[in-house]
Amino acid sequence: MHDLHDFLTPVSLSELNEDQGYTDGQLAKHIAIYEDQLPDIGEADIVLAGVTESRGNGMPDAVDSAADAIRRQLYSLHYWHKDVTIADIGNIKTGASMNDSYAAIRTVVGELLRRGKKVVLIGGSHDITLAQYAAYKDLPKVIEATCIDACIDLKGESSVRSDHFLMDMLTGEPNMVKHYNHIGFQSYFVHPRMLETMDKLRFDCYRLGKAKENMEEMEPVLRNTHLLSIDINAIRNSDSPASRQSPNGFTGEEACLLTRYAGMSNNLSSMGIYGYQATLDEHDLTAKQIGQMIWYFIDGVSRGKEEPALDHRDRFNEFHCTFTEVEAVFLQSKKSRRWWMQLPDKKFIACSYNDYVMASRNEIPERWLRAQERG
Repeated sequence: MHDLHDFLTPVSLSELNEDQGYTDGQLAKHIAIYEDQLPDIGEADIVLAGVTESRGNGMPDAVDSAADAIRRQLYSLHYWHKDVTIADIGNIKTGASMNDSYAAIRTVVGELLRRGKKVVLIGGSHDITLAQYAAYKDLPKVIEATCIDACIDLKGESSVRSDHFLMDMLTGEPNMVKHYNHIGFQSYFVHPRMLETMDKLRFDCYRLGKAKENMEEMEPVLRNTHLLSIDINAIRNSDSPASRQSPNGFTGEEACLLTRYAGMSNNLSSMGIYGYQATLDEHDLTAKQIGQMIWYFIDGVSRGKEEPALDHRDRFNEFHCTFTEVEAVFLQSKKSRRWWMQLPDKKFIACSYNDYVMASRNEIPERWLRAQERG
């Protein structure tokens, strides 16, 4: 195992709270925080780590205080989930080069994944997703990855790393991405041919309007996800002043709902919230937004703990139906009311009630078809 001390810098609670202190009800009093010594993360469900590498956004001289600005807001929120243990291991050191920073993030995330922790990364530019993903290569583990972003970062013509990092992630070797989802893209920012390419690769891209139309359909997507990467530019500017991409996007409440869905997933093992620049924020509203998104992630983890394993069939309602001569089994949790459907190889994947309704009408659910096409 790696000695994480070598890659981390501690958090100063007094600087975050300006010596005003925290009350017993606030999260700061219930998180094991790396101040003087690295906390024991053995019992931690969630491990929080800050990222200070932001050169990938095209601002080489930027001093990134994003992680601490987010902590300041997160720590002040109230602690409701006594069944969820949280540790904050401080900030991952920024290297002399971007690749040095990537290597440090990859090492830290990989070590935490090996220990079975859910990792939450805050701060840094969106290309840090590459380092987050590289940790799975070291396991090695084939994953389903999801990005929530207004743009699809495949712009090969751009010199800014954050604009084209997906190219490396989705085409690099060895490739550990079994499937990729993109939630919340805005069509006017995306070249039509790019979407055609994504579709040929059998990747699933959900336009912002489609996602907002029925947010519940995004829950199964996130339930099947192992790696989640969020660019705050997916949130509309009026709800997140530091999001300068577009006046349109997810509302603050919708962003919190998405992270809550992510927390409920037993598959998800890492989430990064990227792209926040404290200098662009107004009244710390975007830092508050991200803090509340993490609060809802914790809420989701708490609720996910209540979900029984699929082999406990007495805890599920079981439905059998046939569509186009295919016999399928659907399971519905008696606890959460969430749905799963069985594929011909007998494996179950997350689905929605709408998928069951389609199957019961002798129609092929698109989620089932896409899964079959990917093999």
